[in-house]
Amino acid sequence: MLLLQAACRRPQILAACSKYGNLRASTTIVNWQERRQASTEVAAATHLTNTGGLIGYWQTLSNSTPVAYMQEALTQIHDYSGLPWWASIVLSTFLFRSVVTLPLTIYQHKITARIEKIALEMPAIVEELKREAARAKQKFKWSDKQTAVVYRRSIKKQWQNLIVRDNCHPMKTVIVLWGQIPLWIFQSVALRNLVYLLPDPTSLQAQIIATEMTVGGFGWIPNLTVVDSSYILPVAMGLINLAIVEVQSMTRTRPATRLQNIANNVFRGLSVLMVPVACTVPSALVVYWVSSSSFGLAQNLLLLSPEVRRAVGIPKTASELEQPYDQLWLKIQKRARLLDEAPADKPAAK
Repeated sequence: MLLLQAACRRPQILAACSKYGNLRASTTIVNWQERRQASTEVAAATHLTNTGGLIGYWQTLSNSTPVAYMQEALTQIHDYSGLPWWASIVLSTFLFRSVVTLPLTIYQHKITARIEKIALEMPAIVEELKREAARAKQKFKWSDKQTAVVYRRSIKKQWQNLIVRDNCHPMKTVIVLWGQIPLWIFQSVALRNLVYLLPDPTSLQAQIIATEMTVGGFGWIPNLTVVDSSYILPVAMGLINLAIVEVQSMTRTRPATRLQNIANNVFRGLSVLMVPVACTVPSALVVYWVSSSSFGLAQNLLLLSPEVRRAVGIPKTASELEQPYDQLWLKIQKRARLLDEAPADKPAAK
């Protein structure tokens, strides 16, 4: 235990190794390093074996430049904050998501609002195009098929003109995934590297960080390099992810399309599937996953507020809820069968 405490004091142990040449102490450290390296290599090999044919992929990703930068960033946040590793993971998660995914989410909401607004212009444009198509049919003696082709092309062109005018291409509505998925992958792999002393198990810094993680947990998981045998964090992660899906579903003011229903069911399935996965990985990763999901849930709830949406520049739309939290609570009660019928939505405040 004393050796572990000493190892957690990174500057002191490095100074002691350089200043004092005590053979017995050096031999003890070397033996400990060998044991730690051997056990880590076995754990890493077992973990990689469980991934089947993805070993080569994981090794490439583990040694990639973005993961290396992420490892360095996590280490620097831990060193400069002075927090235990579990708190450093939470802090870094909130920091990275605030810098990367929160601005992208706000931008995505702006794009969605613009698309909704230009959609309101289309009925008048469609009626005008119908009249023009009818006049062109008589003038040029077109068949019904020719007229329909020209009419559809005209509608498509007018829609594209509106999209260009307001700079709101529908592909931008998934812009959050472009930032969130790489961030999630890189931070997960970086934490896995720190736990398993990768990519260089012989590095003294890697060994010290891994040792710090063995005593850098909290409560029922003091050791972040082992799985959460209580399953509290994995189950919490699954519930939070399900809550995100349900909040998005219940705050939708328009009837869900078939594609949206399929997407909701897919995300529900992934939320449940991630629970057994989280039961087999080191707790450091699960702490990160729970923190990331918690941030996502808080972010979704915060951006329901009309005041917050105006503050960040999201335009007001017809589908926006005037009293989102009251209406969300009523829908939760309905799903929980606490109410026989969902009361009608409250009218907008005058």
